[in-house]
Amino acid sequence: MNIPFLEIDISTLIQAVGYIGLFAIIFAESGLFFGFFLPGDSLLFTAGLLASQGLFNYYGLAIIFALAAIAGDNVGYMFGKKIGPKIFSKEDSFFFQKKHIERTHNFFEKYGTKTIVLARFVPIVRTFAPILAGVGKMNYGTFFKYNVIGGLIWGVGISFLGYFLGSKVPGIENYLNYIIVAIIATSFLPILIEYLKTRIKN
Repeated sequence: MNIPFLEIDISTLIQAVGYIGLFAIIFAESGLFFGFFLPGDSLLFTAGLLASQGLFNYYGLAIIFALAAIAGDNVGYMFGKKIGPKIFSKEDSFFFQKKHIERTHNFFEKYGTKTIVLARFVPIVRTFAPILAGVGKMNYGTFFKYNVIGGLIWGVGISFLGYFLGSKVPGIENYLNYIIVAIIATSFLPILIEYLKTRIKN
C-alpha cells in the first residue's frame, strides 16, 4: 500500500499512530496553518478501509474524525480572529505561503459562508478557510454551524466510503495506490480549474 512518488505507506502510518495520532493529524490539517501538507482525504479513506478489515472500529474512527475536524477548524477560526490582518504581512516560509491565503480568499469570494463546508474537500484551502473566517470576523454562530456540517460530511463521509468499499469489493486493498492517487487528483481539481480560469482572464 505504498505510494511511490510520496514515499509514504499510508496504511502503515495509520496503524502506527493509532486513534490518538489520527485525531492529531486531522486536527492539525483542519485548523493549524502548518498542517496543509498532511494527507487528509487519503488518510480518511484508508482508515475506513482498514476498519472494514477489522483493524479499527469504524464508529470509533467516525467519532474521532468528526471531532478532530470540528475542533481543528474551531482553533483555526480563533487563531485567525486573534491574529487578524497581521497574518497577511507574515513572510513566506515552508509552513506559510501567501498564495494559500489568496487562493482561500478567492474561494470565499465565490462561495461565501458555504466555503467552510466546501473547503473540506479541497486540500490547502480547508486548512486556511477557518483561519480566514476568523480574520474576516465571520459570525461565530454561522461559522460553527457550517463547521459542524462540513466536519461531519467530510470526516464521516470519506471514511465511510473507504469502509463501505472495503466491505463490498474483495481485494480492493491491492488497488489502494491507484485509489489514493485518484482521490488526490480529484481533490485538487477545483484548484486547477480556478488557476486555469485566472490564466485565461489574464
